[in-house]
Amino acid sequence: MFRSAGVPLQLKPIFVILATVAVMLLLPNSSTAQKLRDAGAPTEVVSAFNEFKGVRLGMSADEARKKLGSPANKSDEQDLFTFGDKVTAQVLYRTSKVVTISIDFMTPNDAPKAVDVVGSEIETKPDGSMHKMVRYPKAGYWVSYSRTAGDSPMVSVTLQKIDEQQ
Repeated sequence: MFRSAGVPLQLKPIFVILATVAVMLLLPNSSTAQKLRDAGAPTEVVSAFNEFKGVRLGMSADEARKKLGSPANKSDEQDLFTFGDKVTAQVLYRTSKVVTISIDFMTPNDAPKAVDVVGSEIETKPDGSMHKMVRYPKAGYWVSYSRTAGDSPMVSVTLQKIDEQQ
């Protein structure tokens, strides 16, 4: 029987196979490791404020107009809607899909609460104004809440699709 480094040549393939199996068992499977990382990762909480009057980001311009009615000003890129004297909304489109919804409330009483828009309370500045923006990258959009200063503050709430090129 021939020997190589003290091991009979007929037994070498068996040792190679056993060593390979041992290494495979000892090393973590990358797909299993990825699944474990993903399972342990917190899921992204999204804003409760993710639509306006049934209009959502990604919806077609025609669908948005059906939900909001006839715009005061209409174009291929954006529409302006008015709802009485207290609320206006701008809807912006790219390739006939809604990419931004911006709503202006003329009085804070008509606006949603900041916590309902951005998920937390917002610190009010000394002049009475407030602003916060929160990004939801997995959901593909950001939302902001802004209140102006002064005796007659106005609230703006904006939803915008995150551009894939950013």
